[in-house]
Amino acid sequence: MNEDLILDLLSSNLLYLLGAVLLIIVVLKGVRIVPQSEKYVIERFGRLHSVLGPGINFIVPFLDVARHKVSILERQLPNATQDAITKDNVLVQIDTSVFYRILEPEKTVYRIRDVDGAIATTVAGIVRAEIGKMDLDEVQSNRSQLIGQIQHSVESAVDDWGIEVTRAEILDVNLDQATRDAMLQQLNAERARRAQVTEAEGAKRAVELNADAELYAAEQTAKARRIQAEAEAYATEVVAKAIRENGIEAAQYQVALKQVESLHALGKGAGNQTILVPAHALEAFGNAFNLLKGGK
Repeated sequence: MNEDLILDLLSSNLLYLLGAVLLIIVVLKGVRIVPQSEKYVIERFGRLHSVLGPGINFIVPFLDVARHKVSILERQLPNATQDAITKDNVLVQIDTSVFYRILEPEKTVYRIRDVDGAIATTVAGIVRAEIGKMDLDEVQSNRSQLIGQIQHSVESAVDDWGIEVTRAEILDVNLDQATRDAMLQQLNAERARRAQVTEAEGAKRAVELNADAELYAAEQTAKARRIQAEAEAYATEVVAKAIRENGIEAAQYQVALKQVESLHALGKGAGNQTILVPAHALEAFGNAFNLLKGGK
């Protein structure tokens, strides 16, 4: 009895049940929730219709299909090594790494099949072209400038693919053993040259300092002589003044005093036990004493 009742209810409401199920399917098909890190490329009848961004989006059920789900996160290409020849004909191996992200998925999915392979090939060609414009020394010293040029060139090349190159790095610049040996010899020669230059500059500085010292000594000697001459001139002026004021007695006193000083110095000499006094020495003593007393 109960089973018959249930069957009657189902048969009478089957249309409503089918309608409800169909409505649920339509809602599920018409609503697309896109994650923050992705974008959906929508096709209608096999052609590009729209691109759905993150969040809740509504499409036409059964007509619109999310054909491509593209991640917009930044990606890193596998590290690549390519050979290149510098402007001065040196073979180098360049290790590169490239980071990129997809900005316009509709361009990426319809214009290029293998994105990573295409970018890697483009980077390799651009690296070889840029390295060929520079000498080896410039490659070693201007790496940041080289990275900027490579990134700019890659960005221009992949712009039609809806891709942004966020960073390009040169990880290492490797040389063959022969080139390394030549560079080592050049480095040793440069160090030897700098050592010789430093030694020569030190010797030159020593000569300059010695010359300055000799010049200073000569200046001091000249200064001492000038002071001595000024002192002698002053003494002569004093004697001349005394002669003008006191007459010939002052001159005689000075001469006698010099004679006494000479005899005194002669008597103090080492090993001189016997002193021979000239005959006029006693007269000099007498004249000095007389002058001190004011006599004639």
